[in-house]
Amino acid sequence: MVLIDLFLTFLKIGAFTFGGGYAMIAMIQYEAEQHGWLTQTELVDFVALSESTPGPLAINMATFVGIRTGGIPGAIIATLGIVLPSFIVILIIAKCYEKFRKSRVVGGVMAGLKPAVVGLIGAAFISVAGTVFFPAGLDVSAFSAVSFWVFIALFALTTVLAFKKVHPILIILLSAIVGIAAGYALGL
Repeated sequence: MVLIDLFLTFLKIGAFTFGGGYAMIAMIQYEAEQHGWLTQTELVDFVALSESTPGPLAINMATFVGIRTGGIPGAIIATLGIVLPSFIVILIIAKCYEKFRKSRVVGGVMAGLKPAVVGLIGAAFISVAGTVFFPAGLDVSAFSAVSFWVFIALFALTTVLAFKKVHPILIILLSAIVGIAAGYALGL
């Protein structure tokens, strides 16, 4: 039964979430919590782990949730569920693209989806940041926590390095090193 739930849930996520992996985080979080598969803290850990491993975020997330919930078969089923809708849609679009490429309706749909995707990504960011920095709710003491300032420093550093066109792998490695060092220094 859990394999069917995994497949149908990730099929729904794959079918109804536009904008890629970041836009899917909010829906994955909602579904994983509703099914009792993950806590918010575990989800944040999986997002970090998914970002640190090769491959698309949503597929990595589906694989991690699947393996946690249903072992290897769960990982395969969840991954298949999240990939299948995109695969089918891309096949259809590739077949019809030339015919409808200049359509005003298609242009209007794309123009309407862009802000929605940005909103979903923003909601996912706020949700994950809230779980990390304000697990007990909005509290002024979170702003005095060292982990908050480590985040601010890392965010500023990665932003500067990204604008300077430093390779993303180097940024990820540097962030991991700083995070590990901060964790040991703070006893986390």
